[in-house]
Amino acid sequence: MKFKIFILGLAVLSFAGCKKILEPEPENLKTIDQMYTDANFAQGFLINAYRTIPAYYDNSEYATDDAVTNQLTNGYLQAAAGSWTSTNNPASVWNQSYEAMQYINLFLENSPKVKWATDAESSRLFNLRMRGEAFGLRGLYLYFLLRNHGGIATNGQLMGVPIVTAYQTPKTDFNIPRATFDACVKQIYKDLDSAEAYLPTEYNDVSAASQIPDRFKTFTGNVETYNRVMGQYARQLFNGLIAKSFRARTALLAASPAFQNSANTTTWADAAEYAGRVIDYKGGANALPANGGTYYANTSEVDGLGGGSNPSEIIWRENIITNDGTQEGQHFPPSLFGSGLMNPTQNLVEAFPTSNGYPINHPNANFSATTPYASRDPRFAKYIIFDGATAGVTNAVIKTGSASGTDNGINVRATSTRTGYYMKKRLRMDVNRNPISLSGKIHYNPRIRYTEIYLDYAEAANEAWGPTATGTRSYSAYDIIKAIRKRAFGFNNDPYLEECKSDMAKMRELIRNERRLELCFEGFRFWDLRRWKVDVAKLNETARGLDVNGGVYTPFNAETRAFQQYMIYGPIPNSEILKYNQLLQNQGWK
Repeated sequence: MKFKIFILGLAVLSFAGCKKILEPEPENLKTIDQMYTDANFAQGFLINAYRTIPAYYDNSEYATDDAVTNQLTNGYLQAAAGSWTSTNNPASVWNQSYEAMQYINLFLENSPKVKWATDAESSRLFNLRMRGEAFGLRGLYLYFLLRNHGGIATNGQLMGVPIVTAYQTPKTDFNIPRATFDACVKQIYKDLDSAEAYLPTEYNDVSAASQIPDRFKTFTGNVETYNRVMGQYARQLFNGLIAKSFRARTALLAASPAFQNSANTTTWADAAEYAGRVIDYKGGANALPANGGTYYANTSEVDGLGGGSNPSEIIWRENIITNDGTQEGQHFPPSLFGSGLMNPTQNLVEAFPTSNGYPINHPNANFSATTPYASRDPRFAKYIIFDGATAGVTNAVIKTGSASGTDNGINVRATSTRTGYYMKKRLRMDVNRNPISLSGKIHYNPRIRYTEIYLDYAEAANEAWGPTATGTRSYSAYDIIKAIRKRAFGFNNDPYLEECKSDMAKMRELIRNERRLELCFEGFRFWDLRRWKVDVAKLNETARGLDVNGGVYTPFNAETRAFQQYMIYGPIPNSEILKYNQLLQNQGWK
């Protein structure tokens, strides 16, 4: 495997034999030994692992039935068009993950020797916390490796990736085989167990010694010491709640059809149990944040963030960015001085129900093809800019028809939509990209949302016990979907949900569609279709658009797909296969 030995961009020196006379002193280079007396240098190994966490907004939707892009050089567009290979893989996280684990493993092997603080209690507590972070991050990276590179290998077995829990030196034998998928899942759980044992569920200050969690009282009974290490100062670092959430993510992946076989011990009940722990911590099925569906545009909430605090919808996020308009510059329509990169498809638009909650093809939907945007699911207008919708600080009307006479029309410019739609989700409409009056706003990127975990539970509980059974919890898949749709539609009676609750297959389709809508443009669809092991025809569903001119709605095909069935699983990088004969490729990949 490709393990690069980096230490914060500095060389780790190893000396053999006598030093040459007049050889310059390595004044600007640090050795591993120096981390023992330089706590900031030691912590830097861990910080470096945070820097390469895979992006939440990976724009993989460009290779699904949810969106296309006008950026014709985009890796996901090219992958969908037939250029996805083991040497050209936009979804690869191989190198960044193993490099991050190098930092983590080096840190774990050396952290007990570091003088973290002048007083012994703080030093021991800092070491405990940072080891917990390190274990959690190692589990995180192994999860992404498993999701993106696990699969059926050429030996016919369900395989994961090589498990590396020790720091690799130049003398290490890198030619090691892939571990089984089940072994990787168990290793993730083991690392997350350590993270939960060493970390508080969340980082909050305490005001009295009695509020210090019991497991930390053996380290300190001093409020100031606890708050210094485990208090709000540490917010947005890996914590116990994040570990619980990655356990739920891992179990959902492992329980899914693409990864189910006799060698995999994870069940749907396991996945429901782990997601349920997070939901219980939040307060149950009815604790779903009321404004969680518009987390990106809750302006007063976002503008008021401070002290590392989270909006109620967010379990983990990246740091806030002030005076920012990057997303808007990338995705606003051209009339709003954007590049219009994310173009939602007609396929996705048709997945939004009508305002009474019925799918548009249901007899009770009251859907009209002559006024297709009227009386639709409220999420539609919040997530997608369609012909006639308003957007931007001036509430400008956006016309997307090819004959509309505006730059926003289909294929008018290189930055125009290719489908008749622009993405609205993720964007703040109060950002101004006009160069004459350019102004940005506060933004943050999520890493985990509560809505995702609620949907994880609904899917797993339905598969484990059916729509209305509760298993080990006090709520069912039906209860969770009822809460999600109540938030979306605002109604108390949901006749279509009632229609589905007696049929596991119908509930499955409803849950999957709710997941598609609630998490659209957030990097889930590409992976969901694969873990569900959908037929290749679904992977290759043509991305469609809708041209609106003079009240006439003309559907058209925007982009075709060229996936093969073996592409349910991503490849191991070909460069690694060529170097190491113990490393087996997934079936079908060259």
